[in-house]
Amino acid sequence: MPTQAEKAAAFRALHDRPEPFVIPNPWDAGTARILTALGFEALTTTSGGLAITLGRRDGTASITRTEALQNARVIVEATHLPVAADLENGYGHSPEAAAETIRLAAEAGLVGGSIEDATGDPSSPIYEFNHAVERVAAAAETARALPFPFMFVARAENYLHGRPHLDDTIRRLQAFEEAGAEVLYAPGITRAEDIKTLCASVTKPVNFLAGLKGAAQFTVSELAALGVRRISLGSALSRAALTAFVNASREIRENGTFAFAAKTLSLDELGNLVANG
Repeated sequence: MPTQAEKAAAFRALHDRPEPFVIPNPWDAGTARILTALGFEALTTTSGGLAITLGRRDGTASITRTEALQNARVIVEATHLPVAADLENGYGHSPEAAAETIRLAAEAGLVGGSIEDATGDPSSPIYEFNHAVERVAAAAETARALPFPFMFVARAENYLHGRPHLDDTIRRLQAFEEAGAEVLYAPGITRAEDIKTLCASVTKPVNFLAGLKGAAQFTVSELAALGVRRISLGSALSRAALTAFVNASREIRENGTFAFAAKTLSLDELGNLVANG
C-alpha cells in the first residue's frame, strides 16, 4: 500500500498531465474496490451518494463533518488509489471552519478535497464574494502547510442554485485561484462555449461535473478539447445503481415478474471485482 505522500504525488501528477482524467465517486468500500478493479486512477467521495446511503436528503446540511470523514476514511482504507473528498461547504460558515475541515481531511488519509461557496441557506444560497474568497484562502493556506501536496478544489456553485451567471462564476474562480486553490470547479455548467470560456479564463486545472443530464452529451475527448483537465461524476454512479434498484423493485411490485435478474452480474463476478480492487 503506498503512503499518503506517495498517493498525493501520484494525484498531483494526474492534474499535471495534458490529457484529462476521470475521477469517479464511490460511496462505500465495496464501490471503491470495484472502481479500483476497473482501472480508474483516483477516486473522490460523493455527498449525494452518502446522504442516500444514510437515508437523508443531500444539500440540506444533513451530513455532519464527522460522518463525511468517516465515510472518506472507509474508502481510503479500501483502495491503494489516491482519494479526494466532497467536503461540501466545509461544514461551517467561517474561514476557520473551512481550514479545519481541510486539516481533518488530511488526517483521514485524503489527498484532496473540495469546498464550495454555497451557504446551505435557500434564502441566500451563495456566500458574498469577499467572504467566499476568505474561506478559500484559509483552506488553501492549511492545505499548503501539509507535508504532502493536497489538491484543494474551490467550487463556485452559482449554476446549481439558479444563478447561471458565467461572469460572476469566472470572477469567483479567478479569485479562488489567486487565493491558492489548486483546482477550480463550477458544477452545473453544460454549454460547450461556456466550458471553453471558463477553462480559458484560469490557469489551474478545471474539474467538470459529467454526472448531470445536461452534461451527458460530452465525451472525454470533447471535454479535453474544451480545456477540461479533470472529470468527476458526483452522485451519478450512485443514482445509476439506485435507478436499477428502483426499476427492478417496481417490476416485481407492479408486474409480478423478475426479468431484471437476467441482466445482473453474478455474486461471483462482483466478488472477483471486490477482491481485485
